[in-house]
Amino acid sequence: MKGMFPRKISVLVFLLAGLAISGCRQSMDQSKTMSPGITVSEFGVLPDGRIASLFTVQSASGMEMRVTNYGGIIVSLTAPNRDGKQEDVVLGFDSLDQYVDGSPYFGAIIGRYGNRIGKAQFSIDGESYSLAANNGENHLHGGIAGFDKVLWDATSFSEGTGHGIVFTYVSPDGEEGYPGTLSVNVTYLLTADNRVVFSYEATTDKATPVNLTQHSYFNLAGPSSDSILSQELTIPAGHFTPIDVGFIPTGKIESVEGTPFDFRTPTSIGARIDQDNEQLLNGLGYDHNFVLNDGSANLKLAARVYDPESGRIMEVTTNEPGIQFYAGNFLDGTLTGKGGHIYPYRSGFCLETQHFPDSPNKPSFPSTILMPGKLYATQTIYTFSTDAE
Repeated sequence: MKGMFPRKISVLVFLLAGLAISGCRQSMDQSKTMSPGITVSEFGVLPDGRIASLFTVQSASGMEMRVTNYGGIIVSLTAPNRDGKQEDVVLGFDSLDQYVDGSPYFGAIIGRYGNRIGKAQFSIDGESYSLAANNGENHLHGGIAGFDKVLWDATSFSEGTGHGIVFTYVSPDGEEGYPGTLSVNVTYLLTADNRVVFSYEATTDKATPVNLTQHSYFNLAGPSSDSILSQELTIPAGHFTPIDVGFIPTGKIESVEGTPFDFRTPTSIGARIDQDNEQLLNGLGYDHNFVLNDGSANLKLAARVYDPESGRIMEVTTNEPGIQFYAGNFLDGTLTGKGGHIYPYRSGFCLETQHFPDSPNKPSFPSTILMPGKLYATQTIYTFSTDAE
């Protein structure tokens, strides 16, 4: 899979236009087969009357991913435990209405800019831009109506032994305050060897910041688990970006050595999360960017999570320079998820591959500015296995 960008998939969007779901204008009374391994059904009706679809993608190995074109949200994703039992390992809701009414970005595509931009503003070549301040005085995850709230055009496809969906959207110049018309393709591919491959592509007609990511909340213990704290995390990063009390990076890059942020060897998520540490206090726990950049654009291991209870293992590889580890610190028991399960404090974690938060205002960070004529192209892979293999 290394270096696999689905260039042909960008063309496939047009070749398979007859199968595309563009705003889902017509209601679907029953599931329809789109491509081998993929069915589509109606997920719900948005407040403006548009219909959202739910795609069910099945792999030859038994994994199943259900995803809606509203926000590109992964509604459910199964993975086997050490006994081969498939269980849902992502948090989410049963209905479209719940996602519309107030989701904490469960399972969604995040853009134009994943994570935060300080004071909701930035400059490019001396020109200033103001964004929505939707997280205190700061801008978070693309704004009030970011890519998580877009009804994406969606096309199914098969590639080798895998099946997937291509999501496409054209973000107009000025949307949420961002300059330039941004054309975006995001591909989800579920393979027969228990991988979920995310490929992101974008082009622009004007210089603009771009930082796309995927925001699934995971609990590898399965849908009945109320905690992630015993799950063991490895992040092979020697440095992280400390934050202030507003969750904005200070601009420094600090060593993890001797801190609760040293996950270079497997450590349970809960082992040090409540230590008296300034950065843990600022983040209300773990909500920090880890520095992965090894100077290359190759795929590299970004994180590994192991659940001793189920035996499940999830590895994250990416060519992004950073990964945000978030330990579900804002989950508080007020959200009722799938099957009526209430999501309590720290019952899900996120591993968001990314460029660094607030990069447009931090010249020392890797640039997130996409220029006209250039292709934004990143890839992240989730690989699932068990300790029985």
